[in-house]
Amino acid sequence: MSIVLITGSGRKGGIGFETARQLGRMGNQVIISGRKPERADALLKELHGEGIDASFTAIDLTDDGNVEDAAAAIEKQYGKIDILINDAALMQAGASVEEQDLDELRRVFDTNVVGAWSVTQKFLPLLKKSEHPRIVNVSSGAGSFEDPQYGLLHGTVVRMPMGYGISKLALNGLTVKMAKEFAPYRILVNSVCPDTTDSFGSGMWGRPVEVSAKSVIWAALLPDDGPTGGFFRDGERLPW
Repeated sequence: MSIVLITGSGRKGGIGFETARQLGRMGNQVIISGRKPERADALLKELHGEGIDASFTAIDLTDDGNVEDAAAAIEKQYGKIDILINDAALMQAGASVEEQDLDELRRVFDTNVVGAWSVTQKFLPLLKKSEHPRIVNVSSGAGSFEDPQYGLLHGTVVRMPMGYGISKLALNGLTVKMAKEFAPYRILVNSVCPDTTDSFGSGMWGRPVEVSAKSVIWAALLPDDGPTGGFFRDGERLPW
């Protein structure tokens, strides 16, 4: 059994929550988190109803003090974590360099890049206590140069939020640096693109969240000799 912390998992229907559900069904202890603790009771009731060992911790990635408090609380309760999944993200920041609202762009980077960096820093001491530590950064093909659907050079998806994509490009770069720096701690660090996901169950655009979550789970459960510092979708390496 592993102890898994998943940021951005405080919303039913999202990849983070579905990842928690699937990992919990495998017998892992899951810690879901989000900025709205008022949602916690309903989410935990659903997970507990499936026999999943789950708890909730409120985390605001843009507040370093809050992240530090969350790390201290989880350390007190569990002593360590084995898997950190940085899923929290804002999919904003429009398609035009000329017209981009820079305050909006800053909010996106504060969550998608700086927020993931902050959580990783604060929880690194807990990961070091694990025998098989893993970090999964949930990224996007929009953060790739070469991805044929979403990439910066060749993407065909119209109006893909460019600022969001560039934030994921930065997250992919951060993944590489984390993997190199954390190698002495035996921490495998990878980025994952879950693909476009129908988080609201409309059936109109994107694949089911149950399918997308499997990419994240693949990276979370890699064997000790698995890859690190890579960018993957469905277990296959992506060009970027």
